[in-house]
Amino acid sequence: MSTLPHHPLPRLAQRARKLATAALAGVTLTLLAACGTPGADLAPLPARAPAAYQLGVGDQLRVTVFNDPRLTGEFRITDTGNIALPLVGAIPAVGRSTTELERSVEAALKARNLFNDPAVAIEVAEYRPVFVLGMVERGGQTPYQPGMSVLSAVAISGGFNYRAVTDRVSITRIDADGKAREYLGDRQSLLLPGDVVNVYERGL
Repeated sequence: MSTLPHHPLPRLAQRARKLATAALAGVTLTLLAACGTPGADLAPLPARAPAAYQLGVGDQLRVTVFNDPRLTGEFRITDTGNIALPLVGAIPAVGRSTTELERSVEAALKARNLFNDPAVAIEVAEYRPVFVLGMVERGGQTPYQPGMSVLSAVAISGGFNYRAVTDRVSITRIDADGKAREYLGDRQSLLLPGDVVNVYERGL
């Protein structure tokens, strides 16, 4: 009676099927976990190249018109996007840098024959606030400071609470086109005035 030789291929094929099944299961679990991760569907907060700060509604400006104290003072940018200066009227400010606004004020002073060669200096006295929501001890608005990060804004808001995700947040920002967009940020992400930070809640 002859004995058929043992062939290893069926056993190898079976093992390959098991490995493929295990790999597919692992990918599926990873995708499911990602879907359940807060912020997984958000684009990362884009890096910003150094640029002049663009003024926005709510910024408080210190305007100095040299040699005329009547026009010197602090003025807040209104909901209409303007500042209202004595003897001059409304000047559009939103979306401009302080240097651009200086030139606009100087042009308005010359157009109204108030000065032949006016000199104006403008600086931001108080930025519009940053808002911190979600899993922090004291949510709400906090004054913006240049160079403010997510971590420093959260610290001013009392810190993360015990239910917080501490390594990622969502940041809603008004982009250059005037539309609000939500991005994924982390503890070191740099903020801009008007940003809204949402600290996620950990899953159970």
